[in-house]
Amino acid sequence: MTTTAQAPPTYAHGDTGWFTRDRFGLFIHWGLYALPARHEWVKQRERIRDEDYQQYFDHFDPDLYDPARWARDAKAAGMKYVVLTTKHHEGFCLWDSALTDYKAPNTPAGRDLLRPFVDACRAEGLKIGFYHSLIDWHHPDFPVDGLHAQRDDEEFKAANQGRDMRKYVEYLHGQTRELLTHYGPIDIIWFDFSYPGRVWGGKGRDDWQSEKLLALVRELAPDIIINDRLDLPGAADIRTPEQYQPRAWLTVDGQRVTWEACQTLNGSWGYDRDNLDWKSPELLVRMLIDSVSKGGNLLLNVGPTGRGEFDPRARATLAAIGAWMRLHNRSIYGATASELTPPPDCRFTRRGDRLYLHLFAWPFRHVHLDGLADRVAYAQLLNDASEIKLIVNDPKRQAQNTTMPGTAGTLTLQLPVQRPDVLVPVIELFLKE
Repeated sequence: MTTTAQAPPTYAHGDTGWFTRDRFGLFIHWGLYALPARHEWVKQRERIRDEDYQQYFDHFDPDLYDPARWARDAKAAGMKYVVLTTKHHEGFCLWDSALTDYKAPNTPAGRDLLRPFVDACRAEGLKIGFYHSLIDWHHPDFPVDGLHAQRDDEEFKAANQGRDMRKYVEYLHGQTRELLTHYGPIDIIWFDFSYPGRVWGGKGRDDWQSEKLLALVRELAPDIIINDRLDLPGAADIRTPEQYQPRAWLTVDGQRVTWEACQTLNGSWGYDRDNLDWKSPELLVRMLIDSVSKGGNLLLNVGPTGRGEFDPRARATLAAIGAWMRLHNRSIYGATASELTPPPDCRFTRRGDRLYLHLFAWPFRHVHLDGLADRVAYAQLLNDASEIKLIVNDPKRQAQNTTMPGTAGTLTLQLPVQRPDVLVPVIELFLKE
C-alpha cells in the first residue's frame, strides 16, 4: 500500500497592505520591570522569587503616565503604528483583566492603563498593536521549565510539579479574547514566543494550542496581522527578525515574505537605567532605510520609566529621527526594494517612478549609477529639492588629468562638496517612463 504525504495546512491571513506602506512603527515594552530598571528579563536573569518580585507590584505607580504624549512622540518621529506589551513574561497585565488579580488596577496605579493608550493612538491616527506573552512566570499553572525565573529553586519545583498547562492555556486564550473584544479594532497581535526543544520543558504549538488560538484570533479579528511566534509554519502574516538586520529580503521556501526588523534604542527592551549602549539617531535612520531597501519595516522600541515617561534620551532620539523623516519620508512610506544594485555605502528604495538613493557615506563630487544612463529625467536632493546635475560621459572617453573617463550605461551625479546637514542625505531620481 502506498501513502501520500499530507498537505500542510493552509491559513487565512490578515491585511498587510497598510503595513507595507507605513514601514515604521514604535514598540513599547512596559511593565513591573521598569522599577528595577535592569532589563525586562530581570526576574528570570536574577532568579527572583514571586514573593521578592512582589515589591515592584506594590510600588508600581506611574504618576506621570501620559499616553497622549507617547502617541504624539511616535507620530512626530514619523511612526505610523505602535505595539505595546499588554503582558510580558513576568505575567503582569496592563489592563483590567477579569481573569487575574495580577494587573495594573490592583497596583497603586489603580486603573486600566491600556484603555487610555488605545484612545491616544486612535486620536493621532496611529495603528494599534498588542504584544502578548505566551510565557507567564507568575501564573500558578504555567509549568516550570528551563526559562522559568525559578528554574533553579528545587524546593519550588518540587512543590509545583502538579501545574496544569491546560488551565494556563485556557487563561491565555481567555485573555486574548479580552484584548480583541474590549478595545475596538486592533491592527496587530504580536505573540511572544515559542521555544520547543530549546531548553528542558520548552514549549511550542501543542503547548499553546496554537491552532485553536489562531482560529480564535481570526474569528474575532479577520484582518488583524499576526506575527510568526506561535510555532505554526505558514500561519504568520509577518516575520520578525530581532536585534539584527537581514542581509536581503527575507524569504520562506524561496518566496519573499512580509517582515519587520525589531530593534532597540540601547539593547534592552524594558527600561534599563544603566545601559548606556545607545544607538545614534544616524545609525537608527540607516537601519530604517536598510529595512525598507530590502522590502521590510522597522519596529523601534522604547522602554518607558517606572513613572510612565519616555527617558529624555529616547525622546531626543525620536525627535532627531522625526526631523529626518519630515524631509525624507517619501523615500520610506510606500517605498520598497529596487531591482537595481546601489553604489557602495548606499541604499536604493523605490516608489513608483521615483528612485531614492540614500548615501550612507558622502563622496567627493560624484556618485556613479550603473545601468541608469538613459533612465533618469531629473534628480534632486530630497531635503531641499535642489537640483543634482546629471552627467553621461562618452564611454569612449579616456581619463586625462581633470577629465573623468566614460563607462557605457553609467549615469554620474554631480554632488555639492558640502554634505547636506541631515542624518542621511537622499537623492530623488525621477525615472523616465
